[in-house]
Amino acid sequence: MKNKIYNLTIVVMIAIFSSCENAIDITQVGRVTADVAYTNVSELKDGLIGTYGFFDLTREVAMAVTYTDETAEGTENGGQGRTTGSIFNLNAGSAAASTFWTNGYDRLNALNRLIEAADLVEPANATETAEKNDILGQAHALRAYANFQMVSYFSTDYTNDDALAVLKVDFVPSIADKLLRSTNKELFDLIGDDLTKAASLIADQSNPIFVSKDFVTALRARMAAYRQDYTTAETLASSLMTKYPLANRTQYRLMFVDEDNTEIIFKLQRDVNGIYDNQPGSGTVAATGWIGGVTLFGANTPYYEIGRSLFNLIDPSDVRYNVIVDPVSIVAPDYTNTANYRTEDVLQVNKYPGKPGQVLLNDNKVFRSSEMHLIVVEAKISRNDLTGAALDIKTLRDARFGTAQTLPVYGSQQEAYAALLNERRVEFAFEGHRWKDIKRLGVRANQGAERDPIDVAEFGMTATLAPNDYRFTLPIPLVEFNANPELRAQQNPGYNN
Repeated sequence: MKNKIYNLTIVVMIAIFSSCENAIDITQVGRVTADVAYTNVSELKDGLIGTYGFFDLTREVAMAVTYTDETAEGTENGGQGRTTGSIFNLNAGSAAASTFWTNGYDRLNALNRLIEAADLVEPANATETAEKNDILGQAHALRAYANFQMVSYFSTDYTNDDALAVLKVDFVPSIADKLLRSTNKELFDLIGDDLTKAASLIADQSNPIFVSKDFVTALRARMAAYRQDYTTAETLASSLMTKYPLANRTQYRLMFVDEDNTEIIFKLQRDVNGIYDNQPGSGTVAATGWIGGVTLFGANTPYYEIGRSLFNLIDPSDVRYNVIVDPVSIVAPDYTNTANYRTEDVLQVNKYPGKPGQVLLNDNKVFRSSEMHLIVVEAKISRNDLTGAALDIKTLRDARFGTAQTLPVYGSQQEAYAALLNERRVEFAFEGHRWKDIKRLGVRANQGAERDPIDVAEFGMTATLAPNDYRFTLPIPLVEFNANPELRAQQNPGYNN
């Protein structure tokens, strides 16, 4: 299973049309049930591949692009974002709320059906037993990831065990089930159990487009960092750093055109003519498709451009400049004094140039070794090892610049956290991290979403969003209250129902 690339299109479409319900399900006469949908290990394998199709980072990239400081209006903007992210307008009726909620439960529903169905499948021999175990291991790991994504968007405080998370759905519910939100502890316990099962069942493999034991370790490391369990986070992240070295400058460029996997622990493969080969909904987090289509309609037609506050952080000698900034960009020598800022300073995103045969379509990078590297930096800052943190940031910069860089000096933890947040801002630009990074690190760094004053004045954008603003947690969407009105009492702070 692990040594060839599967054509996902047909299988995923079957999965979408047969199991795309949300947190509740209506039993319909004549519906194909698990006992007949999965009768052997081969069909379980097809079902697993189908569940991969539910995972996509385009929405996460769009969330960070729209609701933080990664972008400003582009030359082809026709109103995209002006009434939403541009002014930080986020409420229970927003597409962001309903999209992350319903998509999350679509993923969980598909995985729960697969896991339950596996009990009905009897392997024919030892080989099939091993294969079934591997399928189940991947399913449990994907369910853990799906639940973690939900918690990361809807929980107010990752470090508080008693804070409300989301609905705990580790089974296939019926319409009679009216679930309420569980606590962080209950969700993180479920995630931990799933990851333990996954680690015991998954076969060793090294293909980054499939869930592996290293995926499990990477997710545990990210989760521990979010939870501020830095002893665990540093140990896990360090173990992966030894297996996945930082990419050199050539490898880094090739990684973003899907020709090098040196640094990649896990990615979601995207194929020409596959289910994600389409233009996403422009300016909204609600649709998926070409990941590069989050900022461009097509080649050289940007409706979002790189925000000046981000662009000003990127040194042209840094390989990340070449990856982030499209060569067709027009950079004004003095952007604060232009006759026509919109046309004289055009900073087009180049992170996802596309594959042969389709511009803007690229694999979604989920876990990279640079994230593990910066988790270690975060852990060192937390224990006030500012010199160690500075040395590690220098190591990353040395790799990105290709030459030895000056060792930074941090006078305080706050200064170090600010440097870390800026480094993550550049390293993971347009990869979907920024919104959650501000949420969890912004207060310690004394940094929120900060847009450039020229972008603010030119495009009517709201200048800042404080790191402790309630809008760094999504509201429970209005659409969920229609089916489960008791959830209204558990709405996140700041949102009116």
